[in-house]
Amino acid sequence: MRAVVVRRYGGPEVLEVVETALPHPGPGEVRIKVGAAAVNFADVLIRTGLNVQYGAAVGRARHGVGCDVAGTVDALGEGVDRFAVGQAVIGLQERLDLPLGAYAEYAVLEEWAVAPAPAGATAVEAATLPLNATTADQALDALGLRRGQRLLVTGAAGAVGGFATELARLRGLRVLAQAGAADEPLVRSFGAESFVDRDDDLAARVRALVPGGVDGVIDAANVGTAALDAVAHGGGYVSLLNSSPFARRAVRTVDLAYHTDGKRLWELSALAGAGMLTLRVADTLPLERAAEAHERLAAGGLRGRLVLVP
Repeated sequence: MRAVVVRRYGGPEVLEVVETALPHPGPGEVRIKVGAAAVNFADVLIRTGLNVQYGAAVGRARHGVGCDVAGTVDALGEGVDRFAVGQAVIGLQERLDLPLGAYAEYAVLEEWAVAPAPAGATAVEAATLPLNATTADQALDALGLRRGQRLLVTGAAGAVGGFATELARLRGLRVLAQAGAADEPLVRSFGAESFVDRDDDLAARVRALVPGGVDGVIDAANVGTAALDAVAHGGGYVSLLNSSPFARRAVRTVDLAYHTDGKRLWELSALAGAGMLTLRVADTLPLERAAEAHERLAAGGLRGRLVLVP
């Protein structure tokens, strides 16, 4: 089968499409015939070797690439009883040091990391859900805000930011969304109550809207100190890139690293299938153009996820 791998760390040019043996599911594992694999920043960490440098993975001669997968169950390992061959599923691979990832024709995941695909979604659409919705959901958990409290989401038009806005609304939070001016209608459609232009002085604008500051922020755009300054005394700040600014005014800061939660992935999939989470695809490309996808991811400005198809 074909798969995208990394045998040396570096820029997008190090991504290689190779012919490799078909993987076989072991006990408790599911083999998925990949229909689509989303391109995420987590994949960049694999490509560049930063995951090894920072202790998130063991260095290997070959790394597979890709965390998000959508497709159909192709084979079941011993003891797997929650899925059936031919069933449409999604999965989230948390381990970043395996020889094969989701950028492949087939992928093997542990059963607990797999969930039914959202009803009515194509594989390409479904592939955009697992990592980004899980990250947004766990960022909200980390803040622990109560219904009616105010949340600022930076980068609200992006993949994680969009899910964070929708999930926050479902939790009864009042969302202030920061994005580009042209994205105001989009983020309001996600449920944002107030809008902040990314060209504005963030803290000043937020505090004008919410005297004293918001109760928490999910800094999906990695704004840093300006986002933390928009938080009220004793509030919370979540960074998605392990880059929290120096905490002040008793603001609790969290550097979030997602973890696969199979039970919650089932629930997020059901929300998407019910039309309560928006699945957005920026573009689709074949595996052979994985390097181009990484170049476009680095350039920014995407609305939704780039998705690779075998």
